[in-house]
Amino acid sequence: MTNNICLLLVDDQIIIRQGLRSLLESQPDLQVVGDAENGQQALDLLESLKGTPLQPDVVLIDVRMPVMDGVAATQQITQRFPHVKVLVLTTFDDDEYVAQAMRFGAKGYLLKDTPSAELAVAIRAIYQGYTHLGPGLFEKALQISQPQSAPPTIPPELVCLSPREREVLRSIALGLSNKEIAQALFISERTVKNHVTSILSQLHLRDRTQAALFASSCLAILEQMNE
Repeated sequence: MTNNICLLLVDDQIIIRQGLRSLLESQPDLQVVGDAENGQQALDLLESLKGTPLQPDVVLIDVRMPVMDGVAATQQITQRFPHVKVLVLTTFDDDEYVAQAMRFGAKGYLLKDTPSAELAVAIRAIYQGYTHLGPGLFEKALQISQPQSAPPTIPPELVCLSPREREVLRSIALGLSNKEIAQALFISERTVKNHVTSILSQLHLRDRTQAALFASSCLAILEQMNE
C-alpha cells in the first residue's frame, strides 16, 4: 500500500466525487484520501493532511465551483504545496481556462468524459512529473501561445511591470538567454537576473518556464507596450 498514489477529489457535485472515487479506487495503485466541494476546502484538507501518510500526491479539480474556483485553487496549491500535482478535470475546454490552469502550474487538463482507463494513465503520468493534456487541448495550448490578431485587453500584471521588466519578459518569450538579453539591452547579466526575479515575484510565477509561457500568450501586447 505504500506505493499507492494518494488522490484528493475536488468538485462541487457530490455525485461526481462519488463516481470518481468508485472508478479510481478500482485501480490497485490509486487511493482517494479525501474530497472537497470547492477550492478553499481543498486547501484546508491539504493543510490538515500535510506530513501524514495520507498526504495527497495528485489533486483532481474542477474549474467552476463556489467559494474558490479551480483556477484560483490551482494557483494556491502549486504555491503552498509544491510537491502536489494538479490535474484539472472539468466539462469546460475553454481556451482561457486551459491557459490559466497551465500557467498556474497544473500538470494536466482533461475533460470529464475521459475514459476511466485514460484518466488512470494520466494520473500516473502526472505523479511521475509528466504533463498530460486531453485530445484537442494540446492544440488549444499551442494556439493560446500565439500572438492574437485582434488587440486584447492588457493584463493588469503587465501594467505593474516597469518598461525594462517588460522588455526582459518579451525577450524571454522570444527564447533569449540572460546573456543574450544583457547584450540586446546593454545591461549586465546580473541586472537581467534581478529583473527576472522581480518578474517572477510580481506575476506569481514559479520559474522561467512559466514566465516564458505567460509571455508567449501575451507577446502581441508586450510588443505594443514596448513600442
